[in-house]
Amino acid sequence: MIYAANFKTNHTRKSTKNYIEELQTQLHQKKSEDKVYIFPPLTALDSFEGDFTVGAQNAYPVEKGAFTGEVGVEQLSEFGIKTILIGHSERRDTIGESQGEVAKKFAFFKEQGFEIIYCIGESLEVREQGIEAVMEHLVSQFEGIDTTYENFVIAYEPIWAIGTGRSATVEEIVETHNALKKVVDKPLLYGGSVKGANIAEIAAIDNVDGVLVGGASLKTETFLELVLH
Repeated sequence: MIYAANFKTNHTRKSTKNYIEELQTQLHQKKSEDKVYIFPPLTALDSFEGDFTVGAQNAYPVEKGAFTGEVGVEQLSEFGIKTILIGHSERRDTIGESQGEVAKKFAFFKEQGFEIIYCIGESLEVREQGIEAVMEHLVSQFEGIDTTYENFVIAYEPIWAIGTGRSATVEEIVETHNALKKVVDKPLLYGGSVKGANIAEIAAIDNVDGVLVGGASLKTETFLELVLH
């Protein structure tokens, strides 16, 4: 299983350091085959060492240059960062990244050899139209994406379940993950109000290869509830 913590715009440099130090003291208890990823805010990136991978929540598709307010490969390389989230619904819907921009970013970081956790998801309006409409929408988010790329992990996050406290039902996750696996046979994470109370149920589902966690990842103890369940 993959356990990925997305801090979003939470935590500071100091609190991230403390979090990771606390986390590392407990990770010897996890299953040896399980992988842990931490995605802190850009200001908290550092050269952390331990039984986990630190990645960037976002970056601009350049080595360096005149791109005010952005971070490129030169800055990530200082900390040995070679993993990135791309396509998160908050960047698509709140920041306004188009599929074309997402695909351009994917292609660039693929060329740089990054491990990419690629996010897809649908709104409640689409979900209520049924699984065919959901799949049509999700597949459209692979437009321009090389789904054969070897360092490629998919995170399915129903937008209506992110931060709402409402997770998708087991039946919804099973149906969607099974359909996605027929389209792209890559590791497939579920994200959307994953917490200690539902992790065992979600992790037991076939074709769920891990979880991408927001709110429940912000405290070391609640994230460890997931990793060590």
